[in-house]
Amino acid sequence: MKFLVGGFLLLLALVGMPLFAVIAGSAMWNFQQEGIDLSVMGIEMYRIAEMPILLAIPLFTFAGYVLSESGAPGRLVRITSAFLGWMPGGLAIVALAACAFFTAFTGASGVTIIALGALLYPALNQAGYPEKFNLGLITTSGSLGILFAPSLPLILYGIVAQQMSEGQSVSIDDLFIAGILPGLLMVVMLSAYALWVNRANHMPLERFNWRAAKAALRESAWEIPLPFVVLGGIYGGFLAVSEAAAITAIYVTIVEVFILREIPLKRLPDVIKQSMILVGGVLIILGVSLASTNYLIDAGVPQKLFELIRGAVDSPLGFLLLLNVFLLVLGAILDIFSALVLVVPLILPIAAQYGIHPVHLGIIFLANMQLGYSTPPVGLNLFIASYRFGRPITEIYMATLPYLAILLLSVLVITYVPVLSLGLL
Repeated sequence: MKFLVGGFLLLLALVGMPLFAVIAGSAMWNFQQEGIDLSVMGIEMYRIAEMPILLAIPLFTFAGYVLSESGAPGRLVRITSAFLGWMPGGLAIVALAACAFFTAFTGASGVTIIALGALLYPALNQAGYPEKFNLGLITTSGSLGILFAPSLPLILYGIVAQQMSEGQSVSIDDLFIAGILPGLLMVVMLSAYALWVNRANHMPLERFNWRAAKAALRESAWEIPLPFVVLGGIYGGFLAVSEAAAITAIYVTIVEVFILREIPLKRLPDVIKQSMILVGGVLIILGVSLASTNYLIDAGVPQKLFELIRGAVDSPLGFLLLLNVFLLVLGAILDIFSALVLVVPLILPIAAQYGIHPVHLGIIFLANMQLGYSTPPVGLNLFIASYRFGRPITEIYMATLPYLAILLLSVLVITYVPVLSLGLL
């Protein structure tokens, strides 16, 4: 009977039923079968409302949407271009740096492709970069910032892991610090590829212009302090993550709405609405998933999976290799938020049995999911780029292959060199 119900729920998911309804239905069925009062669902969902860190999710998301709707993307491109454009392949490195920074604050790679792609893709074409190179660069760099604070997936992983972790703590601050070196590794490796390709193509250089750099600094004077205040406050111990999120939301609103006036006050409710639609979807999935996770733990599902895996894999390295393959496939077929709340509760206890630190596991998980965004045949960024730039999906596939190979290499380094993730803690 359980297999029949499970198959029916899977079928409902495939035909378009909202994911939270499928998860909730599964949890309610399992609790009912065990004779547990269904009021436990409400209790489990209420648990997330008691987490102080929960406030950071809507506040950072709102701030990211405000930035994406303002002129901040254009200013970000201009200031990075002013300081990096003189290098061989400098504009390509500008694209990588700008996308990584922007995704860190918006938490959504699709938003980055849409917001920055409109600025960067034509600029790269006009500068003489090969079109195939440009398509692959913008498509894959859209998800680069996921490992950088205050990325929403980092926060969400921390919330889920805090409910599961036994023995080793998983703090949001630790995750923010742990993502720095792995995230930089990805950016540096892609930048090195851009430099090598465009040096081979003898791309012309632009001279560094101090006057243009000063103008870009003046233009971005209001946005420049933001990462220093937010990240400096968190890492320096002056601000909790939720406090930093509140300051970010207030600061961004004052600057973009009342000082620069790039978002009319009458448009602000629509920006709030759009950002909270994303937040609402994430939170309701998170709530019902915590309830479902509670049943899985009580039923001993993670332990049973561990016993099954241990029969085939007897070393941490073997488990990590198997995990990489699984997460790459998962990232190509499931969005990162759903994957976090559905899969992390299952793999976290198993990874702990192999001695893998939960913070390191989080960076591995997000790095793989980041790559999955651009993995054929159904990576989400591939379809967003195809729609945004009006190119056939097969052309996008071919354009992203060199970048995927580099990112895959970086994911393997992140996976098997834990000091990258844990060395700064």
